[in-house]
Amino acid sequence: MENREESLDQLPATLLATVMTKLDMASLFSLASTCRTFRGCASHILTFLPNFELLDIAPTINLLRPLLPSNPFLRSLKVDCGRLDDSAINLLVHPSLQELSLYNCVDFSGKLLSEIGANCADLRHLYLDSIAEKRGRAIHISDLEELLSGCTQLEELVLMFDVSLFLRHNFAWVWALASEKLTSLEIGYVSSVMVTELLSPNVGSHQPSNHLRPFVLPSIRKLCLSVDYITDTMVGAISKGLTNLIHLDLRDAPLIEPTITYDLTNAGLQQINQHGKLKHLSLVRSQEFLITYFKRVNDLGLLLMADKCANMESIYLGGFCRVTDSGFKTILHSCSSLFKLRVSHGTHLTDLVFHDISATSLSLTHVTLRWCNLLTNHAIENLVLNLGLKVLDLRDCKSLGDEALRAIGSLTELKSLLLDGSNISDSGLSYLRGRVINSLSSLSVRGCKRLTDKCISALFQGSSKFVLQELDLSNLPYLSDNGVLALAKCRIALTELRMRHCPLIGDTSVMALASNQVDEENRYGSRLRLLDLYNCGGITQLAFRWLRKPYFPRLRWLGVTGSLNRDLVDALARNRPYLHIACHAEELGTNQWNYSDSLFMHDYDEMDELEQWLLEEEGVNIDDEDDIMNVENHAEMFR
Repeated sequence: MENREESLDQLPATLLATVMTKLDMASLFSLASTCRTFRGCASHILTFLPNFELLDIAPTINLLRPLLPSNPFLRSLKVDCGRLDDSAINLLVHPSLQELSLYNCVDFSGKLLSEIGANCADLRHLYLDSIAEKRGRAIHISDLEELLSGCTQLEELVLMFDVSLFLRHNFAWVWALASEKLTSLEIGYVSSVMVTELLSPNVGSHQPSNHLRPFVLPSIRKLCLSVDYITDTMVGAISKGLTNLIHLDLRDAPLIEPTITYDLTNAGLQQINQHGKLKHLSLVRSQEFLITYFKRVNDLGLLLMADKCANMESIYLGGFCRVTDSGFKTILHSCSSLFKLRVSHGTHLTDLVFHDISATSLSLTHVTLRWCNLLTNHAIENLVLNLGLKVLDLRDCKSLGDEALRAIGSLTELKSLLLDGSNISDSGLSYLRGRVINSLSSLSVRGCKRLTDKCISALFQGSSKFVLQELDLSNLPYLSDNGVLALAKCRIALTELRMRHCPLIGDTSVMALASNQVDEENRYGSRLRLLDLYNCGGITQLAFRWLRKPYFPRLRWLGVTGSLNRDLVDALARNRPYLHIACHAEELGTNQWNYSDSLFMHDYDEMDELEQWLLEEEGVNIDDEDDIMNVENHAEMFR
């Protein structure tokens, strides 16, 4: 090793730096862990690296400090801030930044906003998630004011938190300070009244009665809002105030049944797209808190809206329970440029919607029909005439069966197929074998209760070239360890595998997955980044021994039943301090940033090297091999 380091020292530093600047962060840290020369070069590179992304782990301030030295060339910074607070602001706020994305900022106060405004005048893109969600943290309207007045070049702003908790006072007037270059705005939650006040050039509630406010946000082209109620008044204010809008995404989640004043009606739909520029429209009523729908909208409303939607390319309608086939067909026949169609809770949607779809000029590539229980196999047989379909989401369409799978078998370009809760069988899945299964990157058969261990061979037998990365086998009462053993023998390089609520899944499944080698490096369980085993009936203490290192080297998310043995969970968390362990039935996913008290943190991909480098800074020893079984001996069982 010494000779190797001496030879590396003889290489020109500029050559090493040039090569290493081409690497992503994970590869850079992996290379830095190999020798002192590369480690020193990596440390130097961090002083002029233009892009820094650390979303795979949530570092402490002590771990982050050596990774973010003074760097006048830093343009893009993305960090998971789940273990940081206001004391880390000076590390995160750089005057040279043009893009800043900070996730899981629950322990930060509004000071983060004001400091960004004071120090990042050249910022173009800003994403802030979950700010001040921890008790005792607060955001003041002055913090937002400093942010908007200081970031004069801002083009995209995403505030993924509840602004209505902190920023009601003078909220509308402060936005007059926003950059004229701002074209995209997304807010995690805001009341419809605040939105209406923001976009209406009338008298503000906290300003002199003779002081009229001009239109704000004149350049906005994309608006995404989650609100308490989608109302006619709010929709009208958006349509009149934002004349350049091409992307509108509105979602509400009522706590109580809306009155007519706080609801969307046919009259509100008629106001949408008054300027004819919209390309994407999403109107969704979530049932997160209450089972409720857009009960004041019917076919007439969609007919009135369709007159102005000829150029629409993407439409998502969720919760329109009084709209029938006639209303949805109006959309299909009026929007000739449509390629994305999503409908959820379409309680009156039937096969007739797609009966004459061949008569249209549509070339649909993305279709979601979720909770549309009146749809049968005949609808899918007509829908698949769009041979270019790449995404097909049919979750909770309970009347779909094997004949639908036979039709889907003709879609050779399909990348994502979601069939949760459908009435399919093992033999029906064989229709996907070959062309379809070889093109899929994501497949979900969650809750398809008729499936057994035979579904694995029905899907994968006889195929060898898989691109499948995400597989959901949750809530299958007849799936056992034998099915997982068959899956392991197929050597599919899965990155996400969900098997929650499978009572027959046990320790043998974990051992098979841990010993599985799917790449040329022969690393155990090498590709899995997410493994969900929550409420699997056969998981015991033995499985936890196989969840420790060196098995599953890239694992980032793990779902288990915490009540099984909390001491085992805690011990695993100590062994893998950067693993996210979920014990309370929460859904796992790499795009979720809602960490509860039951989550611990971990690495993935080449994060073992990053973990090693970071923990060395704190002098932490995470190697604990006392009860890890011999890798080679047990691996022989599954080869």
